[in-house]
Amino acid sequence: MTSIAITGATGFVGRQVLKYLSQGDHNIKILTRKPQIADQYQVNIKVIEVENLFHEKIELLTEILKDVEILIHLAWYAEPGKYLTSSLNIDCLTGTLNLAQAFSLAGGKRFIGIGTCFEYDLDQCLLSVDTPLKPKTIYAASKASAFQLLTQILSISKVEFVWCRLFYLYGEGEDYRRFVPYLKQQLSNGEIAELTSGEQIRDFLNVQDAARMIAEEALGSHQGATNICSGIPVTVRQLAEKIADHFNRRDLLKFGSRPDNLIDPPCVVGVRGRITR
Repeated sequence: MTSIAITGATGFVGRQVLKYLSQGDHNIKILTRKPQIADQYQVNIKVIEVENLFHEKIELLTEILKDVEILIHLAWYAEPGKYLTSSLNIDCLTGTLNLAQAFSLAGGKRFIGIGTCFEYDLDQCLLSVDTPLKPKTIYAASKASAFQLLTQILSISKVEFVWCRLFYLYGEGEDYRRFVPYLKQQLSNGEIAELTSGEQIRDFLNVQDAARMIAEEALGSHQGATNICSGIPVTVRQLAEKIADHFNRRDLLKFGSRPDNLIDPPCVVGVRGRITR
């Protein structure tokens, strides 16, 4: 059986990755502050409780990761409305580098990191793995830095490295402050949903599909950056109308009642593909 460790297994994406992998024949170890996560899975999951993953000593992490073949590192600060400009991204970056060093010292074979489409130059619409990086927030810059540093560090250590850049995810377990949960709550309550023009073009992907793609990358053999995306352009208006149709309440969608965000890119669509190192 493959030995896999997962960080961030209680998060929006991590829960789905854990759920997907728990259906296979794997020895799974999760590093978490919430040990009760394993109670819902009738599989071989070992829970390692850590107070703060990003502040743990390399020596302790090395001991924890001993005999782990694959590490899927999903943990990162991601509080809606705050994460893009938070200095906590720096803690996540330095902690991630320490984690990678510990994994290497422990004899790990394959490191899966999680990036973001915000690393790219968003002045372009179609974003492939060949698109230049041009992060514009602390969050995006920290992720891009992690990718570049890990590429070098893990290459020296002969550890395989995959960097999964996530696009616009939605679905089960999503924070209520995000767009889709807000929309569903307003519509289910029969209340007006105040929206922007809705003309922004996005690459939306269900988190369960994203989790499957991340797990497949983890269990695969290629290395380098890859986009976790649908590759399908959809306007925010189209998505909102599709959701509203489930409630038969398109009348509650008030497009243009909120101003468009001036720093919000008009078009963000991923191109499926990989860049190898």
